[in-house]
Amino acid sequence: MSDLREWLAVVDELGEVQRIGAEVDVDEEMSAITYLAGRREGGPALLFENIAGRPGYRALWNPFGSSRRRVAVALGEDPELGTTELIEATMRKLDRVIEPKLVDPGAAPVFQNTLTGDRIDLGQLPAATFWPGDGGRYLGTADSVITRNPEGGNLNLGTYRMMVHGRDELGLYMSPGKDALLHIEGRWARGEDVPVCVVLGVDPLQFLVSSQSFPKNVSEYDHVGGLRGAPVEVVRARHSDLLIPARADVVMECVAEPGARRMEGPFGEFTGYYGRPEGAAPLLRVKAIHHRDDPIVTHALMADHPACEQSTFFGIVRSARIWNDLQRMGIPGIAGVYSHPAAAGGFGVVVISLAQRYAGHAAQALALAAQCPGGAYYTKWIVAVDDDVDPTDLNDVLWAMSTRCSPIDDIDILRKTWSTPLDPTLNPPELRRYGSKALINACRDHRYLDVFSERTALRRETYDRVTRRWSELGFTGVPSVPRTFHPEQTS
Repeated sequence: MSDLREWLAVVDELGEVQRIGAEVDVDEEMSAITYLAGRREGGPALLFENIAGRPGYRALWNPFGSSRRRVAVALGEDPELGTTELIEATMRKLDRVIEPKLVDPGAAPVFQNTLTGDRIDLGQLPAATFWPGDGGRYLGTADSVITRNPEGGNLNLGTYRMMVHGRDELGLYMSPGKDALLHIEGRWARGEDVPVCVVLGVDPLQFLVSSQSFPKNVSEYDHVGGLRGAPVEVVRARHSDLLIPARADVVMECVAEPGARRMEGPFGEFTGYYGRPEGAAPLLRVKAIHHRDDPIVTHALMADHPACEQSTFFGIVRSARIWNDLQRMGIPGIAGVYSHPAAAGGFGVVVISLAQRYAGHAAQALALAAQCPGGAYYTKWIVAVDDDVDPTDLNDVLWAMSTRCSPIDDIDILRKTWSTPLDPTLNPPELRRYGSKALINACRDHRYLDVFSERTALRRETYDRVTRRWSELGFTGVPSVPRTFHPEQTS
């Protein structure tokens, strides 16, 4: 699938899209509908087709939501894969990179319509007020912001919110340390204008990749291509040297003039709280809006789980990235990694399941997972469990923490780590760039494995005998498979 519309057709056929033809308002109403529909695990993506005062535009809210199936479709995987299987499938493709492919701009759907000069009016787009305390209407919550690294020239894709200030002005908020902010400030230090392109009708796979933290010297376009197995088709922007997706639904070409900032926020964020109080953010001036016929603008609701757009796909992709990082660093025996979706948009808690192979193995995995590129940002709780514990099952994880972790011996703290101003924990707000992490070793104590209490488990022979009679016994469906069996029955 090469664009939003192809993906939408597939997930629609799976029954994962709800089309809303009744008239809806941009101020709090679309977001309220999305929140209420998203309170049910696996709720649908919502396509609003009749937006009051915004003729010609449609709005897709929560493309992924809490649906693992929609994430799998974007990743080109079987929508019926289980969570761990989908993480493993994603991890296997993360190191594959395919550069974007330049195509004929005359055949690029994104250039079907172009607005410039006095024809630009952001008030005609379905920018929305998400929450009652928001500082204004927002675009760019399910987006891909394109900038160029002044220290290497690679293109970067990031996901950032944008508050509408006027007919052609946007406030672009980026947390400290994020790539686009470093690029803007780096070029401002030279007194240069900074070209910025924003994809507002985004291919879900590009949105997924844009929202992740990749090394600062690579282009996320290459990773979108790698995950898809085919290059992203791109064209040159009309007002800069940036490359934009040829099949995007809506793209804005903007410029950030040196030192131009304006007050932005607050905004209801992925933590389930309003973010930082109002503060200065780089100001973008829109020079052109390109869009396909009958355009779709994508929106991501930030909220508590499961209504938070980023939670489930973060749980898949962030887990795959951390697992991949651990493998690249040579850590053996990793049986699973999971960033739990309910933990502040998939950021707050990471669980690593491993087969302990040497003294200090669990402690090493904890420390590296806490600071590797895929896991360093914001994560507060990193938990290691043995390989007989399913990291995706919180009941299993809590059992391990309660029976294998001695808090006085098995919890370590990292201080002054990379955090975000969106974390409400630390106050006053200016402290929030720095956080801390708890490393929780909930594995059996490696020093005493030979005397550690034996876990109760079924015999494999008994399990097989019972499952063969499952329907005879009056049960439907397929019985669950334990992660471990009684040791006498293992080969």
